[in-house]
Amino acid sequence: MNLFKERLKAFFRYKDLFLNLIQRDLKLKYRRSFLGYLWSILNPLGIMVVMSIVFSAMFKRNIPHYPIYLLTGQLLFSYMREATSHALNSITGNAALLKKTYVPKYMFTLSQMTSDFVNMLLSLISLFIVMLVTQLKFTGYFALIFIPLLELYVFTVGLGLFLAQLSVFFRDIKYIWGVFCTAWMYLTPLFYEVDFLPGKLKWLVSHLNPMYYYITIFRDYTWLGNDSWFPNIVRGGIIAAIMLIIGCVSFAKTKNKFILYI
Repeated sequence: MNLFKERLKAFFRYKDLFLNLIQRDLKLKYRRSFLGYLWSILNPLGIMVVMSIVFSAMFKRNIPHYPIYLLTGQLLFSYMREATSHALNSITGNAALLKKTYVPKYMFTLSQMTSDFVNMLLSLISLFIVMLVTQLKFTGYFALIFIPLLELYVFTVGLGLFLAQLSVFFRDIKYIWGVFCTAWMYLTPLFYEVDFLPGKLKWLVSHLNPMYYYITIFRDYTWLGNDSWFPNIVRGGIIAAIMLIIGCVSFAKTKNKFILYI
């Protein structure tokens, strides 16, 4: 408990740095871009349109409000993939600063995860627009979308910390991670329903794929407009907590060796 209090106090001592790093990441993302932050809205809309055209012939007939179904899955998975990809370079990319002064090393990874999360929240505007255009009814359950979003954030932070420290020692991990994310995407019901999968694969995806829980809960509150199955919420929270612990412990154990490898 005392160690936790000390870590918390250390975080608040560097809170200004944390906020500045988030602002820096957000500014760099759309630097010299004509439309700037509007791309946070336009990019998911454009991808949704392309995916709707490509996959509509196969899945649209069985899935009502198919564009929203696509967008809800795409927004969450894109955040996880983009944030973890940025985490891979969060330590090595700030090597010059880490060598010159003492800064809590996790700040760079955490700020990157958070700036990408803020960008994802901005992207939710595209979901509001599509729901209005397609006349999908907003229900009171929409106010609960913070539950899957918070669970996803915690899960991604844990995964990001784990990948960040791993990439310091194994630089090839960023190439492996790209391939892994592609396979993960196709094993996540983004553009198809989970019932489309054969029996054993369906069980694996619906029980061992963390993104399945977060996307399913999010869709329950938005696309379906009803309450989510409580066990999914519990499982998603447990997975997020376990991943955060793994990420924090692995990062803490290796952080003092970073300076020898960056």
